[in-house]
Amino acid sequence: MCIRDRYNYHKNELSNFEELLSKLLDAIPELSRSVIEEKIKEKKDKIGAGYLTDEGALFLVAGDLGISLEKSQKTEIELKDIYVGAKEVTVESRVMNISPTKQFTKKDGTPFLLRTMTVYDTDSRVSVKLWDEKANLPGIENLKPGDLVKIIKAYVKSDLTGLPTINLGSGSSIEAVKSDSTIPSLDSITVDASTAKEDQKDLVISGTINGMINLMEFTNSRGQPSKALKFRIKGQNENNLNVVLWGKDETVLPKMITPNAKVRLLGVRTKSGNQGLEIHGNDATIVEIEGSQEIEPIVVRILSIGDGSSNEKVTLGMDKSKNLFRITDASNQLENVVKDDILECMPSKVFGNIIRLDQDSFIRKIEDDNMPNISNLRTKVGDIKEGNEYCIEAIILKAPEKREIQTKSGESILLSEMFVEDDSGQIWIKGWRDQANLLDNCSLGEIISVVGVNAKAGLEGRIELFLKSYSKIIKKN
Repeated sequence: MCIRDRYNYHKNELSNFEELLSKLLDAIPELSRSVIEEKIKEKKDKIGAGYLTDEGALFLVAGDLGISLEKSQKTEIELKDIYVGAKEVTVESRVMNISPTKQFTKKDGTPFLLRTMTVYDTDSRVSVKLWDEKANLPGIENLKPGDLVKIIKAYVKSDLTGLPTINLGSGSSIEAVKSDSTIPSLDSITVDASTAKEDQKDLVISGTINGMINLMEFTNSRGQPSKALKFRIKGQNENNLNVVLWGKDETVLPKMITPNAKVRLLGVRTKSGNQGLEIHGNDATIVEIEGSQEIEPIVVRILSIGDGSSNEKVTLGMDKSKNLFRITDASNQLENVVKDDILECMPSKVFGNIIRLDQDSFIRKIEDDNMPNISNLRTKVGDIKEGNEYCIEAIILKAPEKREIQTKSGESILLSEMFVEDDSGQIWIKGWRDQANLLDNCSLGEIISVVGVNAKAGLEGRIELFLKSYSKIIKKN
């Protein structure tokens, strides 16, 4: 709202003669309306014609009586009209997302609580901050995306980018609204991933999970341990977008997610990354996944075995339908498992083609003559698609080349890469860090079988194969 609009708005509010007169009568009950009207007439006669309206004279009369009639600016406004500095505003909106309560520390060591949420109405989307005791208002945990709420007596400050942010302090509150509203539903504002554009914020976006869901654990710029979920989604145009949800872990996901499950992300933004447009969320982002179901036992043949992070055992397995699964074991249940073992396992979680074993899981070795073997699994190079695991057989056209790569942080890491083909196409195979050594003994013209490589876009956008900790290379000639 511009300064002129606020002035006119304020002026119109003060011009409500009847409302102001009632306020004066309430303040001094012993005065009658007729007495006040007479005082207004006297004031106008004294000042002279052409200078005072009835409303203006009423203000002067009230001042003589020691009463202030100035009314606060309108408190109930729409999101598009909020401005930095506004106080005691009330807005009706719908919840897009809401974060857990976090505790922070001020510079002087004083702790404080903060919960954030995003709300929207017909025209706008705005961030809301709930401070200290307001972070745990009664009923706040029951709020769901799409719920209609009224934020009462809030104040507006700017965020780090200068945009207005609604803040709830000691005198503020939130009420659920049960009445009908013209504010659109979440379904109405949901957009497909194929329509995403650069530098959008506060999006509700849908797509299909394509490939694995990975948990990243790292140390942030403040030296604190952090985590994030990373995966890909594809829209109706079949193009893939990388998704990173900062501050999220597997607890926000159902225990079993079927391949190609539909997902909706509430409260995300877009940005340009090294591999094109990316979707980023935070701890307030809501993840809704369809296609989840109860966990059932899975039978797999072990194709290769490697070591994951934190000394986790990581293996590659295949089910009867020739689907590949990456199996991570946090409970050492795979310690005595060898290649070609057939396992029946009850996982703790299944995310697409990722099986997770922990203390709540169990496995047992079985015999099954109907299980396919690796010779039934090979994929032609021309059929490889981004985001999946593969086993291929190909001839080496360019011998491996190993070199050191300097990262932005100054770390030197190994990269080895070679170029291969079969009768359907050509592709690069790359190994980073320890996986670079897997290519050491490969030579030009050799036919190799490569077990357990991940297909993803390289720096130039082309699909490449990347060796993993469980990858194996077998020479055929």
